[in-house]
Amino acid sequence: MTDSSSGSSLSWSTVEHYLGEGLGASIPLSTTESRPVVSYEIGDGGSEIALLVELGRNEQPPRSPLPAVRIDQVAVEKGLRMARIRTTQVALMRDFHDLLSTVADRIVTKNRPLHRAFAETVDGWSSLLGRPRETSVERRIGLMGELSVLNRLAEAHGWHTAMASWTGPYGEEHDFSLGDFDIEVKTTATERRRHVIHGIGQLHPKPGRPLWFASLRLTRGGAGGRTLTESVASVRTAVAEHAPATLRRLDAALERCGWSPERQDDERWAPRDEVLLLTSESVPRLTPELLAAAAFERISAVRYETDVTGLAPSPEPPVDLSGLRLP
Repeated sequence: MTDSSSGSSLSWSTVEHYLGEGLGASIPLSTTESRPVVSYEIGDGGSEIALLVELGRNEQPPRSPLPAVRIDQVAVEKGLRMARIRTTQVALMRDFHDLLSTVADRIVTKNRPLHRAFAETVDGWSSLLGRPRETSVERRIGLMGELSVLNRLAEAHGWHTAMASWTGPYGEEHDFSLGDFDIEVKTTATERRRHVIHGIGQLHPKPGRPLWFASLRLTRGGAGGRTLTESVASVRTAVAEHAPATLRRLDAALERCGWSPERQDDERWAPRDEVLLLTSESVPRLTPELLAAAAFERISAVRYETDVTGLAPSPEPPVDLSGLRLP
């Protein structure tokens, strides 16, 4: 059923009533004249709650860094494409309601775009609750890889443009969005170029925008290598000198990637070889078409590994990553 209630906030007592009665409801949170359309959804049988937010023409749903929160794309009546934010943890439904309410309020009353509203909400909650004390090796070298590409983009286009292009930490599907193309960066310390892919969309290009895949391999660098602490300090110094207005954005991006200045490290890394740049079509990957053809269209979350060892670089890359170094 459709509820006649409106407004950017919805009390938990109202939601609890529908859940207790096992009633489904679609409750608009935005006005009929405003865009994007935002609605609060209660599943039939009281099984779940979700927030639906209208997507723009070429807009993709943001990527969730929270294991218990899933974001996918659904089609609804009137041909609208909507991002659906839901949780896999029924026991956390009350707390999840508060998160959805905060995201909706930022969109409806503060005119934030979806990806920014979600990122700001996650940032606020994470800062309040505190970050994990340890960051995995995979995340540390992943951040080093992204900082290396960020540094190279700054050399070619300047720090203002480079910082604006680094969108991955803010919930975007791909790590960098520059000009008319996107870049997804994956870094490994293994012998083979085997990388973990999170979701179908991570290797799926946006409409009209080629997606390039950068495969980096690092090795223990010994005395001649760089630590993540040193790389972060180098980038912060460069940004402070050449684009100080973006320093706060850099610090927020680093925090979202799991970095904290309180956690110093002594692991030294160096590039093992040249970066492998491939078009997304050249990478072994799962696509929505493959899942649909295999009758797996009901699968909403996928994590898999792809191996690009031995593949030839794609011709005419839009950015030169040869000789890439750790900043």
